[in-house]
Amino acid sequence: MTLTRDEAKARMQAHGQSYKVEAVDLIPADEPITFYRHGDWEDLCEGPHIDRFDREFAFKLLTVAGAYWRGDEKRPMLQRIYGTAFWTKEDLAAHLVWLEEVKARDHRKLGTDLDLFSTHEEAGAGFVFWHPNLGLVRREIEAFWWQEHLARGYEPVYTPHVVREKLFQVSGHLQNYADLMYSPMSIDEILYRIKPMNCPGHILIYRSRGRSYRELPLRWAELGTVYRYERSGVLHGMLRVRGFTQDDSHIFCTPEQLADEIAGVIELITHTLRTFGFQYTAYLATRPEKAIGAPEVWERALEALKAAAEKSKLPLVLDEGGGAFYGPKIDFKVRDALGREWQNSTVQCDFNLPERFDLSFTDKDGEHKRPIMVHRAVLGSFERFVGGLIEHFGGRFPLWIAPEQIALIPIREQHADYVRELAGILRAEQFRVGCMDEPSHMNKKIQTAEKARTPYMLIAGDREVAERTVAVRRRGSREQTVVPFEKFHALVRELRASRSLELPAPTA
Repeated sequence: MTLTRDEAKARMQAHGQSYKVEAVDLIPADEPITFYRHGDWEDLCEGPHIDRFDREFAFKLLTVAGAYWRGDEKRPMLQRIYGTAFWTKEDLAAHLVWLEEVKARDHRKLGTDLDLFSTHEEAGAGFVFWHPNLGLVRREIEAFWWQEHLARGYEPVYTPHVVREKLFQVSGHLQNYADLMYSPMSIDEILYRIKPMNCPGHILIYRSRGRSYRELPLRWAELGTVYRYERSGVLHGMLRVRGFTQDDSHIFCTPEQLADEIAGVIELITHTLRTFGFQYTAYLATRPEKAIGAPEVWERALEALKAAAEKSKLPLVLDEGGGAFYGPKIDFKVRDALGREWQNSTVQCDFNLPERFDLSFTDKDGEHKRPIMVHRAVLGSFERFVGGLIEHFGGRFPLWIAPEQIALIPIREQHADYVRELAGILRAEQFRVGCMDEPSHMNKKIQTAEKARTPYMLIAGDREVAERTVAVRRRGSREQTVVPFEKFHALVRELRASRSLELPAPTA
């Protein structure tokens, strides 16, 4: 049934449902307010419900957890009951198995088990501390990121974390993004803000001197840490945080260059996602309710994105109203090993900020023209991307980014010198090696390497020392293959150089 707002609130008040009285007021004025009834039971509900309750189905209550009303820690804490239902017991059983795998891959659990990262109440919720193991993973990803960007003509820039509030007034962030910004700080009676985005800083670099059409396109890249306020109720490990490093880049170009530049970004994004083994879907996000710029300007930007996607043979799914406040965008969502979809890369076309900051370049006729700005992030944020990687791989990182790539294990103490020699050879080529030469039982060392999810173990005894071979044991396998050390060495060189996702056994 559909009720008026006053009728719905009166009905909820009569039942003593104060939270649902408030929920009624949250329903937009142009949307119907619906109640559903089954026998004597009725409730405020968007619907639809199943057609009949005498049909067999399988359900299970999963857990109970505390949750602040509307995610606001200043509001009362309620109890949230989680459950799931399927038409058949078989489907329910399969889903419960899937949920167990989700738990096993939870990056927060693996973050502790593998000593990857932590968060601390003393520092505040939503701020991630990267431990050495995950720092090594990040370093490899950053090196790959810079290699790919420099090869495509990007130049590095660096901008401050704190700038004057006035900058965000000009950019429109204060008018359209203030809810996600931290409060201003007063320094020498001037208001400053910690940055929620890197783009205004890149704009100031562009505007620091006159620009010629001969310089364009300019492609500037920064791994810039930004800070955005998120309610504590929505924070989640590395996936939803308050401070994160964004792989931010901006391109300043002419209208004639725009389609090629966006196509170049699409190529870089798809290459990067494939390198990490992700499948993806691209979404075309259009003008949101809170936006700056004239509709015709938005339409031009939208057409440019469509043209670039068509040129790149990239199919798009429409995301109505999902654009940034300054322009439309193409968002890439990746699917992980469990079939879940994550927000990831983005490319955004912006005609508005160049206008607001009065950016210009001199064309071949000596006239001042307005550049177009392309905002783009390939990984999105390092925190979210790496948190997703942990779950995607279940902590079993491919060799090239694994914190420890190879564990060397002597069977007895007399084999330790040989193992140390091999460790030195590998470390000289910057392989990350664990030399487990301490006086403890070999099986314990193997268990330690397995727990750390090290890709390869090299085990050495009398035969291996005499023949300069190694017994290679891959992660997840109990089988061992004895090969000359040089053969294994060549294998891991190739796997690292190609950034392979595979973990093959060496051929004997």
